[in-house]
Amino acid sequence: MHHPKIGLALGSGGARGFAHLGVIKKLLDANIPIDLIAGSSMGAMVGCFFGAGLDIDRLYQLSRVFKRKYYLDFTIPKMGFIAGNRVKDLIRIFTHGRNLEQLDIPVQVVATDLMTGEKVIFKEGPIAEAVRASISIPGIFVPEKYEGRLLVDGGVVDRVPVSVVKAMGADIIIAVDVSRVNRTTEISSIYDVIMQSIDILQMEIVANREIASDIMIQPALEMYSSRAFTNIDEIIQIGEEEADKYIARIQQLIEKWKEQH
Repeated sequence: MHHPKIGLALGSGGARGFAHLGVIKKLLDANIPIDLIAGSSMGAMVGCFFGAGLDIDRLYQLSRVFKRKYYLDFTIPKMGFIAGNRVKDLIRIFTHGRNLEQLDIPVQVVATDLMTGEKVIFKEGPIAEAVRASISIPGIFVPEKYEGRLLVDGGVVDRVPVSVVKAMGADIIIAVDVSRVNRTTEISSIYDVIMQSIDILQMEIVANREIASDIMIQPALEMYSSRAFTNIDEIIQIGEEEADKYIARIQQLIEKWKEQH
């Protein structure tokens, strides 16, 4: 019996990216296979952790201890405030120092070349470098230097990388967008200014991407800041609740695909 390849496109959104875990859990609970993942920024981190075989309960536990202090190593601002070595070490530990091509399922990571403006898609090579590049929020994290390129956050070019997971060969694409703009947010630091600006810049782009995915899940996370790692349990729960609404539709799509093939 033929099965469709199910691809997840996990979007960027800082702390709100933990909602991806809730979506993954609900898909697994419903026995919906996850065959391929493409991720931008936080979506890349979650995708790689899952692809490295960390089970979902372990990932839930990990998210709860994932506080700011674990990955914010402040530096003298030249190209960014955060050196990003600490988070790179963290990623390396949790993915057992593996390369992308060694993951249990194919995962591709999106970053942006700051010099050329090109979308850079990591398909192989060290996970820690790829994810570290993908989470390099411009102006906050020092860009990742990799093979002569200066790389920043994947969200800058492709917040929800639907086209990437499509190119990987997904038959059914489930996109998860976790960064709708928070209109009531407190803007009090340069960090807030930069993050909110990036969210606003990317809003329009995602509106056009919805058409390209079979299912677009957008957990209602507007009230949570992309930069506060304090409400992680609620963020995950909202991801679960939103995914629940789509399970039946996803299962219908799978059955329809099977009938046609």
